[in-house]
Amino acid sequence: MIRFENDYTEGAHPRILQRLIETNEEQTPGYGMDEHCEKAREYIRKECEAEDADIHFLVGGTQTNTTIIASILRPYQGAVSAESGHIATHETGAIESTGHKVLTVPSEDGKITAGQVQELVDAHWNEASPEHSVQPGLVYISNPTENGTTYTKAELEALSKVCGEYQLPLVLDGARLGYGLASIDNDITLADYARLCDVFYIGGTKVGALFGEAVVITNDSLKKDFRYFIKQRGGLLAKGRLLGIQFETLFEDGLYYEVSKHAVEMASLLRHAFVENGFALRYDSTTNQQFPILPEYVMKELRKKYSFSFWEKIDATHSAVRFCTSWSTKKEHVDMFVNDLHRLCITS
Repeated sequence: MIRFENDYTEGAHPRILQRLIETNEEQTPGYGMDEHCEKAREYIRKECEAEDADIHFLVGGTQTNTTIIASILRPYQGAVSAESGHIATHETGAIESTGHKVLTVPSEDGKITAGQVQELVDAHWNEASPEHSVQPGLVYISNPTENGTTYTKAELEALSKVCGEYQLPLVLDGARLGYGLASIDNDITLADYARLCDVFYIGGTKVGALFGEAVVITNDSLKKDFRYFIKQRGGLLAKGRLLGIQFETLFEDGLYYEVSKHAVEMASLLRHAFVENGFALRYDSTTNQQFPILPEYVMKELRKKYSFSFWEKIDATHSAVRFCTSWSTKKEHVDMFVNDLHRLCITS
């Protein structure tokens, strides 16, 4: 079985595994206070052009989102998110478990706009008794989104501006940030994220690392005591160097960009094959996630040899499905799939 259902089916890039082996018997301080974590912080600050940014390493995305959001919100506040946002759909109520509501806004492509944020916040403060409803306390977005779509710099700047006007921290989920950076449509750099977001994180779990996310805090008012929140949420890894070594390896010579580019190139081959064979795409994604709309008989045949994820039912005989590529996707597997898809379409 060749797997395309997600971007974390494999372990870690061989260079990361090699570095973990090489440093296995080093004795270092714990909890992210070692020289590997500090070197990784230096690399990330340089890429972000943000010398004063605080960098923290956590293990996974849900843990990271929950810790960031809980550290920012007051007890009566909620997080604004697209209705398809990860915190609203795939985190088992993790945000709600901390006592905070996710305030969703409609979105067809996974993105939210500055106008939607302004409308929601104005509606809250224009209520006769606003204290009777959850107060918007921050804006959460992801890039790429759950649907593989990406924000433009202009869209991100507009969001950042309205968030600043309403004093709402802008939090960006970057679980797949590398694949967004590698998109042919992308015009945003890490330095832009550092400039326009109050907090964002650079995902490693889905982009070449064994596990790990790097939180970047640029808003000075949100930096204080963040390590206390990490510890309270169970995220302060005793063997913190295991995280630092991975991000040190990813960023010391551009490996993060290299593996991201590979995944997007493989996804573009899949995209071209679907379009060439007459299949529509549910979302216009130029990242590592592709969402073709396939008839049931095509899905049935493909599942004999390939795994991919069901996304949503389109009609009685068609469904949108998701194909994911990763840092480790082999071109020969993509070529094999493309040939099988073409043969299937010719004979059907």
